[in-house]
Amino acid sequence: MARSAAARTHLEPPPGGSEESELQDRDEAVKAAWHALISAKVASWNALERELGESHGLGVSDFEVLDYLAGKPDGCRSQSLADAVHLSQSALSRLADRLERHGLVQRANCVDDRRGINLVLTQAGLDKHAQALRTYCAVLATTLPPELIARFE
Repeated sequence: MARSAAARTHLEPPPGGSEESELQDRDEAVKAAWHALISAKVASWNALERELGESHGLGVSDFEVLDYLAGKPDGCRSQSLADAVHLSQSALSRLADRLERHGLVQRANCVDDRRGINLVLTQAGLDKHAQALRTYCAVLATTLPPELIARFE
């Protein structure tokens, strides 16, 4: 038995499938946005790896750690830092060991928890960050979509 338009719920697509077509269009738009985002991320990451490596001897993760610590004069606990720069605790530990060997960070006792250790930028780390920051921003300015940058200005 056919139901009248008034009897259909708002969740049922109207005859002719236009709602389904709209959902398919939306799905395609979402997928396209995702692919554009990933493409911009990969292009940016690759360019950053090349430029930061050639100009400053840093990888992207190295710079991200220096950049985060530059805003934390008292340093930061390892787990908080790992979360902030999207690294596992073990990956951060290896990266911190490397940065410490190069004199860019040092480990210091945490003032809030005597059992804890903070990572703190050294003066050499602050200097390296300041030098690499211009390269980092210049690369991103040329590889990220302008409309994305405009959203944050």
